[in-house]
Amino acid sequence: MYQLETNCIHGGYSPKNGESRQIPIIPSTTFKYESTEQMGRLFDLAESGYFYSRVGNPTCDHVAARITKLEGGAAGILTSSGQAAIFYAIVNLCKAGDHLICTNEVYGGTYNLIAVTLKKFGIESTFLSVNSTNDEIKKAIQPNTKLIYAETVSNPSLAILDIERFAKVAHENNLPLVIDNTFPTPINCQPIKYGADIVIHSATKYLDGHSSLICGVVIDSGKFNWECDKVRFAELCEPDESYHGLIYTKQFGNIAYLVKMIVQLMRDIGACNSANNAYMLGTHIESLPLRIKKHSDNALAVAKFLEGDKRIKSVNCPMLPSSKYYDLAKKYLPNGICGVISFELNANKEKTIKFLDSLKLISIATHVADAKSCALHPASHTHRQLSPVELKAAGVSEGLIRISVGIENENDIISDIKQALDIAFS
Repeated sequence: MYQLETNCIHGGYSPKNGESRQIPIIPSTTFKYESTEQMGRLFDLAESGYFYSRVGNPTCDHVAARITKLEGGAAGILTSSGQAAIFYAIVNLCKAGDHLICTNEVYGGTYNLIAVTLKKFGIESTFLSVNSTNDEIKKAIQPNTKLIYAETVSNPSLAILDIERFAKVAHENNLPLVIDNTFPTPINCQPIKYGADIVIHSATKYLDGHSSLICGVVIDSGKFNWECDKVRFAELCEPDESYHGLIYTKQFGNIAYLVKMIVQLMRDIGACNSANNAYMLGTHIESLPLRIKKHSDNALAVAKFLEGDKRIKSVNCPMLPSSKYYDLAKKYLPNGICGVISFELNANKEKTIKFLDSLKLISIATHVADAKSCALHPASHTHRQLSPVELKAAGVSEGLIRISVGIENENDIISDIKQALDIAFS
């Protein structure tokens, strides 16, 4: 078994004699076969192989396998974006009339997808805090609940999920725990080790790390027993008439969930990724261990600077001993969290905006987790659709600023923040 750093470079692809050392780009929509019978077997899922890149592409599969190996999962798939990965992960289990539980502190786009868009599809949801007690989580579970959804590290409040505790409650009630592990990446945390059943990523963020592509990932741990409740998970345990009565759990065992996602959702909705995108992502993952350490180290240096400045009201950084999530961070993310931190100025909204507009090195951008530092005002940007009550529940105040600390020199980043503070408070 190789270590994470080695798997970032070699995982998911083992070239044979005379083959390309790098993952090959196969930008073909279709694949040729010698017989009608073999093509029919592919369509019946009686044989594995490629026939149309919307459903499966070798380049995409090699990169998905690399990320799956890093997370310690059984199988994975690339999607067109992180949002597509979230959508697939949920609707692979939920249909009209079903229910899910989600933590309040998730990214604004995720919150809107679950609370607004999925509600239009007839999927109801209950939101609760990452700090909820076990009894509060249990109370939220309904007979039609299909999953519990959360982020390892929430965006932008930087709350840390107690993964083992949430997983225990979920499993005691025959529910899978779905975790968005975008911020820590598998370098800093592997949720499957602590009980997560499905792991997703917006690979657009740290896995890419260069603001150069959009991609999502869904990883099946292969550990959840879908037959533990054949009524709740009927679509996995009962015949699928669109495949001549195939039963996913019987034919595909521990990767039934992911196979169903590919042959139903990817087939019918088509939010797939391209071979070119996948190749670039696979190449960028090679440097992930180096980048994520630099991001984490820089973020901690910036957080310490901010915590020592009287113009700052509060700093959200679980790597600081003053954070209420410090102990959980040490348990689940002992080597660092990520490059994202958030903080609140001792100022009104006008001064907060003036601070942001005075930054020079740090860009104002609706993005996080790439090599270049960037910042935004969540209440005005990523969480703009939320009501005041929803903003409060998500930990987003009017004065909150989110900074994604890049891999530039830490002193240059701090100097830029300091000069912007001087202008805002002048």
